[in-house]
Amino acid sequence: MVALGGIVGSLARYGLAAAIPHAEGGFPWATFLTNVTGCLAIGVLFARLRPQSHPLLRPFLGTGVLGGFTTFSTYAVDTEKLVHVQTHAHLVVAFVYFFGTVAAALLAATLGEWLGRRR
Repeated sequence: MVALGGIVGSLARYGLAAAIPHAEGGFPWATFLTNVTGCLAIGVLFARLRPQSHPLLRPFLGTGVLGGFTTFSTYAVDTEKLVHVQTHAHLVVAFVYFFGTVAAALLAATLGEWLGRRR
């Protein structure tokens, strides 16, 4: 179930990256949006799942689909590439991207959990 969900999530991530490309040294919006929306969805999902839910639902949706969709490895590579361009503007973009992604993802997961707990 994890592998099947991972296929779905990875294909969705690839589609978003293809739809929103970024130039070298530009802000990687597709990766940023992928990680933030994925964290929001994970927050909602884990707040809404109940103990009586099907036992494969969490591995399929959480670990599989959303784990395959989010991509913190690409986030790390994007940050490294921005740092190595070595111009002041790119270092600022790298700094904003590095810290902004973490802050936005944590906020999104918290918001998702809050939204998921609302009736």
